[in-house]
Amino acid sequence: MGYRGKVVEKERARELRGEGFTMLEIATELGVSKSSVSLWTRDVEFRPRQRESGRFGARNRAPNSRQRRKAAEIERLDADGISRLGTLDEQAFLAAGVALYAGEGAKGDGAVVFANSDAQMVALFCVWFRRFFEIDERRLRVTVYLHQGLDIDAAQSHWSEVTGVPLSQFRSPYRAVPDPTIRKNKHEHGCVYVRYCCARTHRAVMGLVRALLSSTTIPG
Repeated sequence: MGYRGKVVEKERARELRGEGFTMLEIATELGVSKSSVSLWTRDVEFRPRQRESGRFGARNRAPNSRQRRKAAEIERLDADGISRLGTLDEQAFLAAGVALYAGEGAKGDGAVVFANSDAQMVALFCVWFRRFFEIDERRLRVTVYLHQGLDIDAAQSHWSEVTGVPLSQFRSPYRAVPDPTIRKNKHEHGCVYVRYCCARTHRAVMGLVRALLSSTTIPG
């Protein structure tokens, strides 16, 4: 899932960057990744602007010196992270996906299941899973967990686009009752479960997980 050919988004990102918007604000506004924004705007001079009320949920007053330093450090470290990682080769991408599944995937035998509320992590898993395993796309299933009161149709359309799985392969959503004693902020699109029922495929994934966790080639 790349952003090749997004000429309009690229030009708009450059305009916003020139106006002093942060990479996170631009990525949120355009619905793209921060790495894409960083690539598109790397030669655009950045000067933090005075925030106006309303847009991007900004405040009325300009950020203080501490906030400016924090924003500048985050920007610098984001760019440094992109530079240090570079472009992942096949082996590095394989290991990255295995590590992601080791932390967020289901371990019980019988099915590959990955759950998360972060669209970029879900997209990464789906690209990785399709890249390294021979799967039958028709057997992929998706379930959305969403608090009552939020738009389920919008949420399912969002996750269908993220996962590349058609809505016809979505299971009935789970609508959770909000508990005000636990949290006030709720994910607009909820949490998604991507499931592929195949014991052999799951065992292959777990074989990679065990190999990673027991690896003797970790730099010492």
